[in-house]
Amino acid sequence: MRRIHLLIALSLFTAGPAMADLALATSKNCMACHTVDKKVLGPAFKDIAAKYKDDKTAPEKLAVKIMKGSTGVWGALAMPANTQVSESEAARLATWVLSTK
Repeated sequence: MRRIHLLIALSLFTAGPAMADLALATSKNCMACHTVDKKVLGPAFKDIAAKYKDDKTAPEKLAVKIMKGSTGVWGALAMPANTQVSESEAARLATWVLSTK
């Protein structure tokens, strides 16, 4: 978990424009179930950002959910673990998703 904190901190300093990690999200198949602005199978990234806007631990929580999966947060449909995503990529994706508000 400490490593994820460091990776997220680093990604905040190296992030470019808000859409910079759309390519990463696309390459890691996130866009098969999500879009930036509307619900598909999973929630829209902007809705995720809104839900976690006041949560200081959100980047770490989302990075873990990206890597390990999640269930019950947005309904009965589970988000599977994304085994294609490294810790640093999960940290970048979480930071980007939270920036889509």
